[in-house]
Order: sequence, then C-alpha cells, then structure tokens
Amino acid sequence: MSLHGDEIERYARHLVLPEIGGPGQAKLKSTSVLVIGAGGLGAPLIQYLAAAGVGMIGIVDADHVSLSNLQRQTIFSSADLGANKAVAAAGFIKRLNPHVAVEEHVTRIDSHNARAMVAFYDVVADGTDNFETRYAVADACFHEKKPLVTAALGRFDGSLTTLRPHEKRPDGRPNPTYRCLFPNPPPPGTVAPCAEAGVLGALAGVMGSLMALEVIRAITGFGEPLVGKLLLVDAMTMRFDTMRYDWDAANPLNGTAIARSA
Repeated sequence: MSLHGDEIERYARHLVLPEIGGPGQAKLKSTSVLVIGAGGLGAPLIQYLAAAGVGMIGIVDADHVSLSNLQRQTIFSSADLGANKAVAAAGFIKRLNPHVAVEEHVTRIDSHNARAMVAFYDVVADGTDNFETRYAVADACFHEKKPLVTAALGRFDGSLTTLRPHEKRPDGRPNPTYRCLFPNPPPPGTVAPCAEAGVLGALAGVMGSLMALEVIRAITGFGEPLVGKLLLVDAMTMRFDTMRYDWDAANPLNGTAIARSA
C-alpha cells in the first residue's frame, strides 16, 4: 500500500528512519488495530496510533466522558463531557489524521463477544482496568491468533507486555499466554479501582505511549518485542525494569494437557 499526497510529508520523520522507512509506513497504513478501552491507557494509545498512520483503529468502550477523566485522558476536552468515549475518541482521530479510518464499538467486551470482535483486526491492544476483561481478551486473541499488547496501571506504577502464544519459539515451545503470567486473578477487593486508589495522570500518558510504541514495533518489526517479558515502570523511583516470564505447561490454553488431548 503506497502513500499519497500529504502522507509523505506527514510521516516524514518515520520515513527517514531506516528501521521504518517507506515499507514500514506502508505496513502501518495497511494494518488494523483494535483498542480495548479509551480511558487512561487507551487515550494516549489512540492518539499516537492515529498520529503514526495506522490505517484502521477500532475503539471499544461503553463508558461516557466525565470531568474526572480529563486529568489523564487528554484526547477529550470539557466539550466532550457526557459523550460516549468511543464516539468522542473517533472524532479526535478524524481531526488529527483524516487518513485513518475509525470503527466505534459502543459496547463492553466480555467472554461472549471477544472472539467475534478481535477476529476482524490485525493487532489488539488492551488498556482495560479489570482482570475479567483482560482474561477474556487474551483468551480470544489466542484462539483467533492475534498479537496482543496489554498494559495495566496502578497509582504510581505500570506494566506492559506483548502476547503471541499462538506462535512458537525457535526451540519449538509455545510463547507464554496471559494465564502463564497471571494463572489466577487477585482475590476480590485486593485491587482498588482508580476512583478509590487514585492514579497519576502523567503516568497514564507514559504507559499508553509505551503501548503505542509496542504496537508500532509489532506492525513494522523493528526491535525486540516484549514477548515473555513484563516491563515494569515505577514512577516513585523513576525505574524501568524488565521481568522475564515463561510458558507454563499447566496453562489451560496451550499447555501439555491440551496438546495431549488434541
């Protein structure tokens, strides 16, 4: 897919990067990304994917813009208060980059509709704030063979990883699943929602931008993706650490018990 008109000037700083260049920018233009959640993580993610020239962005969110969102969800303004987030985010994309197509999904994603939704996109990025949705999205991406970039945000910390469990490593073993990293969700009540615990607004911008970077890396192929690695960001000490995690043969998606029964 070639670039036309003002796209060459718009993406000029990408085009001069040998690691992206014309072929990489063409890949961005021909790729569709499904963004789950247009909140603290999804807002900066959407902004940078649109600016980068991703050809199609799908946005899943059933919530509405509230005044407390504006501290960190900077694609919205006071004029958007009360609007559906997916619709308002789509309007932001169209104003920022008219070359990007947008699909609005004004709904909540769960285990019943996740596979049907992710099936039509090339890459999925999950910025939701609860484990039930994260498991549903990760399982759906495994079954539909879609790469997944997923992140989480705490009060002063964040984490990020990429999942490709439908692919195998050079040694023949599968890549780890989300259930290899988190076999079980935390007990109810142990993780307070951000409305109770609070969240640093600028940290949401950092983590959402890192998600966008990881999605762009997944599309263009430069660098080493965070497969089997969990990036940990601590805003208190300004530390970035990487923790490695491995495939768990007992996991219910591509574990050895599944392989024997197949």
